Amino acid sequence: MSKEKARKAQLFAWAVVIAVVSFIAGARSDQIFAAIAPKLGMRYSAERLDTERIQETYRQLKAQYDGNLDTDKLINGASRGLVAATGDPYTTFMDAEEAKEFEKSLNGNIGGGIGAEIGLRNNRPTVVRVLRNSPAEEAQVKAGDIIIAVNGNSVADATTEQVVEKIRGEINTTVKLQVLRNYQRLEMSMTRKQITAPAVEHEIVDGVGILKVYRFGEETGTLARAAAEAFKQNNVQKVILDLRSNPGGTVTAAQALAGLWLDQQDVMTERRGDKVVKTVKSTGKPLLQDMKTVVLIDGSSASASEIVAGALQEYGKAKLVGEKSYGKGSVQQLIKLRDGAQLKVTEARWYTPKGRTIDKTGIEPDEKVGLTANDMNFGKDPQMDAAKKLSW
Repeated sequence: MSKEKARKAQLFAWAVVIAVVSFIAGARSDQIFAAIAPKLGMRYSAERLDTERIQETYRQLKAQYDGNLDTDKLINGASRGLVAATGDPYTTFMDAEEAKEFEKSLNGNIGGGIGAEIGLRNNRPTVVRVLRNSPAEEAQVKAGDIIIAVNGNSVADATTEQVVEKIRGEINTTVKLQVLRNYQRLEMSMTRKQITAPAVEHEIVDGVGILKVYRFGEETGTLARAAAEAFKQNNVQKVILDLRSNPGGTVTAAQALAGLWLDQQDVMTERRGDKVVKTVKSTGKPLLQDMKTVVLIDGSSASASEIVAGALQEYGKAKLVGEKSYGKGSVQQLIKLRDGAQLKVTEARWYTPKGRTIDKTGIEPDEKVGLTANDMNFGKDPQMDAAKKLSW
């Protein structure tokens, strides 16, 4: 019997044991499962929270409040507050509607929106990318704009998912944003349109293959590999991987993208405390492993973008140009809850192949080049220009 078959047989046997014992034990099944779960490679807690104070609050609210109470909203609000109390901006509770919108954003199916990607920067909802030919671009929304209000309602304490939900809506309806840019308040009005955000775009300019990756989703690896094949067929002499304003996404997509340069090599390790719990390797055939490569990063390059940039830098496969990356060195797990809700929870910290942590410090580029608002207003891109000129 192969090791994999043996492992599956063992897991099945444990599952049967858990089912039988849980049936017999009844109320004690949580404690039993918590004891057995580590043998299945799972984490499980049998601890229970004393909710009597919550019940007391609810009873007084129900008795004294002059108005109608929505029980589902109260329960979601309690769950949201419980999770927010961790103090971790990346650990969030999403109700059913927010979870649906989050799934859409991972796949680029934005629906009625303005074509701006939102992320948390310094715990504030911030525009990290503006799509071409979008309502946001037409209204001159810029990456780096801090969103302070949507339709006149403050979003200062809102999560990314809540801000996105407020911005999206029916196609051909109007949404108004108030943003903070360079300490100046600006108001913008735009009409929502059907938005489908591309994950990857590529082009060849003067013998240089330019690969722009906007997000790390299900299709990112396939599209990036197709671009790499096109570069090889056209005999490009150099590749520029543009990860600017890319807030990240799935680790699987980062493995696939790094695999264009790395041959089944470590791209990161995950640690809980001081213990390495997982080593993540690149995937796929390294079509560009001997290609001169420059990676563009900036202050909005985060998470999966930093995984790829850090690995390529440490293996000497690429030079980094631009500005210091954001510094998101944590890994989140999505957990489905009842009634369509989801929990996004920080489960580990990730480290580069050489053991660096970039959490809150970011990755420094090999060549620092800025990009000002003035540059963008005049259609200039000194970072791209520097990447094209760089040789080694």
